[in-house]
Amino acid sequence: MKRPDSGLIHRSDRGRQYCSYEYSKILEQFKMRVSMSRKGNCYDNAPMESFWGTLKNELIHHKRYKSREEAIRDVKEYIEIFYNRQRIQEKLGYLSPAQYEKQYYQKLQAA
Repeated sequence: MKRPDSGLIHRSDRGRQYCSYEYSKILEQFKMRVSMSRKGNCYDNAPMESFWGTLKNELIHHKRYKSREEAIRDVKEYIEIFYNRQRIQEKLGYLSPAQYEKQYYQKLQAA
């Protein structure tokens, strides 16, 4: 598993869970920078909101989970197997995120 470098930006809305002391301590522990949307501005977090909408439309709304564990397993599989490795995205030049990342690092090495 990759561990991001210090300074990774953690983007969230202003939900209570993200503003909690415990959550902020975890982010601090991993040296993440906090970035929250401005109060009342839904466009601040548009990329994440778009992702959650996609996840709900392509997976969640089509299933009925028997347990929390089943839902967690399904969401992880969707993200790690389908979304990151198979689902092409127009904004990434019709590549999957994994393909785009691979291409990015190949270009860095070639430079």
